[in-house]
Amino acid sequence: MLRYRILPVTAFAQNTCLVWDDATQEAVFTDPGGEVDRLLQAVVEAGVTLRAVWLTHAHIDHAGAAAEVAQRAGVPIIGPHPGDQFWIDALPQQAQRFGFPPAKTFTPDRWLADGDTLQLGSLPFTVRHCPGHTPGHVVFHQPEARRCWVGDVLFAGSIGRTDFPGGNHQQLLDSITGKLWPMGDDTVFIPGHGPESTFGEQRRSNPYVRGT
Repeated sequence: MLRYRILPVTAFAQNTCLVWDDATQEAVFTDPGGEVDRLLQAVVEAGVTLRAVWLTHAHIDHAGAAAEVAQRAGVPIIGPHPGDQFWIDALPQQAQRFGFPPAKTFTPDRWLADGDTLQLGSLPFTVRHCPGHTPGHVVFHQPEARRCWVGDVLFAGSIGRTDFPGGNHQQLLDSITGKLWPMGDDTVFIPGHGPESTFGEQRRSNPYVRGT
């Protein structure tokens, strides 16, 4: 059974998630943006074994602690798509600009592409490339559990910003309607910021994508 704990980190209240397979107790972190000691303590408290860091994209609030978590836990960094290489290279500058602790650049142990599969214990996740917020943004979908980790593509009541370098508003809308909606209205998504919701609720009420 899929289980997860949402751990908002840093002043940006970014939803880092500890996600694990209850059957094997194997876990991953999605988008560790900061507060490394607190995140690693959460692994201990959950009694799970961390196997990897998964990144949806490489903005500082999502990837700022990825290198340190991976190094201290001895695990690989998986993702995002290669389109975000320039954001990874700019992590030290991003940290300085937004008042984060110094952040290390890194090379992911595995880049991701649309349609890739990731395995967490007995649970397969499908990767979908969803550009628009950043060129290399991906999401992680676990179809049996009806859950999707969407980073900053979609929020409860809003959508991701597209005014950063590499952002594209139409591309973001196309990602939402073409990649997320087919997962089903009953799919619960975990956004990079704010509360969970369902794709169906956002299709009904989100002013940016209502009726799409």
